[in-house]
Amino acid sequence: MNPDLVVIGGGLAGSEAAWQAAQRGLRVSLHEMRPNRPTGAHATDRLAELVCSNSLGSNLPDRASGVLKTELRSMGSFLLACAEETAVPAGGALAVDREAFAELVTARVEGHPRIELVRSEVERLPAGPAIVASGPLTAPALAAELQQWLGGPHLYFYDALAPIVEYESVDLAIAFRASRYGRGEVLDGDYLNCPLTRAEYDNFVAELVKAERIALREFEADIASGVRAGPDKFFESCLPVEIIAERGLESLAYGPMRAVGLRDPHTGRRPYAVVQLRQDNLAGSLYNLVGFQTNLTFSEQQRVLRLIPGLGQARFARYGMLHRNTFINSPRTLLPTLQAQQRADIFFAGQITGVEGYMGNVATGLLAGINAARLLAGEELLTLPATTMLGALCWYVTHADPDNFQPMKANFGLLPALERAANGRDGGKRERFGAYAARSADDLSAYLAAAKFEAVDDGGGSHRATVALLHAAAPAAVRAPGF
Repeated sequence: MNPDLVVIGGGLAGSEAAWQAAQRGLRVSLHEMRPNRPTGAHATDRLAELVCSNSLGSNLPDRASGVLKTELRSMGSFLLACAEETAVPAGGALAVDREAFAELVTARVEGHPRIELVRSEVERLPAGPAIVASGPLTAPALAAELQQWLGGPHLYFYDALAPIVEYESVDLAIAFRASRYGRGEVLDGDYLNCPLTRAEYDNFVAELVKAERIALREFEADIASGVRAGPDKFFESCLPVEIIAERGLESLAYGPMRAVGLRDPHTGRRPYAVVQLRQDNLAGSLYNLVGFQTNLTFSEQQRVLRLIPGLGQARFARYGMLHRNTFINSPRTLLPTLQAQQRADIFFAGQITGVEGYMGNVATGLLAGINAARLLAGEELLTLPATTMLGALCWYVTHADPDNFQPMKANFGLLPALERAANGRDGGKRERFGAYAARSADDLSAYLAAAKFEAVDDGGGSHRATVALLHAAAPAAVRAPGF
């Protein structure tokens, strides 16, 4: 194939970008270096492999991640359609069977008549149009090329992965199934909950803090601060559980081990703390420890995590680990269209731009693929309104302070403030979130209509119109102008 567009990286962003461009008539060469060059974090050679959690975030239309998903549905996201076809119960969130999801994405990409999947490492930027979606584990040769081409040093930090255990090894005489406040898709709850008393919690934290870790060499001294992404720092939402524990005895009890909204049916009381396990595959045979990213040695993971009630005989299908995460200084290098400032036919997408979260990666891949196709067709590129979640993410990564740039997930704090109601009342949180969602729907719909945008087939057989879902998230009074 003589491609019109080269896409570097077969992760979430690259797979979405390749599909969007190919569906708009471009011949696309999608390069993925696995399995010829492994990454250390991926386990397979499949496209769109999820290496951390299997949750794609909230599915509720008035939550930040839910707003982003609704925008993506309205724009015909390929990967979101695949995720919904391989979903597993997760309460108000969208979680997938990670193997089925990756297999479906791979099969559909390989079967696309205008996409050529090339299993090779790309070491230099192509001479023609390209989308760089090489992700957080960009190979050294391409990283060096990008550093020289963009100028200045790369920023990087480490992400942490949570362990996965076999369902049959969980002691259900201790662990109980429930969702917080009874919210969930499964009648008796979407999560397995391992309850801890105060004494059990104190002992667990003490052992966790002193457990042996895999050495991080010169980075060790900077880990504890963890709140500023940049050289040698952790992104806060992926902070290893042992680092959270070092911040104070109660840090975990108010963090990933909080027990709010849960009652142990064995005792009739709320536990002092809990460890939640979330279904990781459709068969329900694997569960991941929610929020338990870790850098403990494998033997110490066995010893310490088996102190958790219900996991005394746990069998680990995957241990937690850390992996390197490379991203560019986007405020110095990118435009809101995701084009490189230095060259209009080079786009960036995914985690390498500083966008965090699975759906943020998918979303930037979608926009980069669409804009690459529009560029080659001589059409005006999309710069989405900052009142939409995707528009706000792109605005953030291209306009943040470049000297203190840190990765960002979808959140309502990125959006412009709402107008106050005539009576000066701000409304409650749910009202505000619903108003943000409704404004996003209105502004995106108007913008796409003006841009003569048409969503392509998302691969699931049909495009799903969802603007009505956004409006359903907020009462009419909340959506009224002047809120």
